[in-house]
Amino acid sequence: MTKRVELVFDFVSPNAYLIWWPLRELLDRYEAELDVIPVFLGGMHKLTGNAPPMLRDKDVKGKNEYAMLEMQRFITKHGLTKYRLHPQFPFNSILLQRMLFAADQDGRGVQFVEALLRPIWEDGLDVSSPEAIGAVLTEAGFDAADLFARTQTDEVKQGLVANTDAVVARGAFGIPTMFVGPKGEGEIFFGKERLGQIEELLAKG
Repeated sequence: MTKRVELVFDFVSPNAYLIWWPLRELLDRYEAELDVIPVFLGGMHKLTGNAPPMLRDKDVKGKNEYAMLEMQRFITKHGLTKYRLHPQFPFNSILLQRMLFAADQDGRGVQFVEALLRPIWEDGLDVSSPEAIGAVLTEAGFDAADLFARTQTDEVKQGLVANTDAVVARGAFGIPTMFVGPKGEGEIFFGKERLGQIEELLAKG
């Protein structure tokens, strides 16, 4: 049976960037497949009653400071030193997520993510500019005009909503959430700190 990890993904999450490259390296080592599940994180939060940690934990003395310490430890451990908090954070990711959904329909979800992750989270790509996004995608070999056009279709809009509803029904409440196992049936893991547990599961075959 093919080893497989499904990654619940929204570009707006810094953790989506931070988990990506270490997870890819792990999956390469175990010859495991990666599926991206495009969702809208804001919709997940609304459905689950969750909120961004910086807001949810703002009144808990020391908690956000500790979270930043753990983030820096993760960055150092995995050599993610080019990471920069995006200047527009938290930005509206709905257009990007619909484009990702459309790309994933074409079997190019992983390639779409890898075309934009570094420009967004290392170079501060202007995510409010269709021109800037389109230029990056065109350089990466995508038909940006086609993807932009498809973001306006009911199929893509409702597909993204359905994905969001479906992962919440499977127990997801935030990003990064990963499901390890057969597609649609994998065991759930939450948080970038779960890579060791995921590796243990992959090692069992």
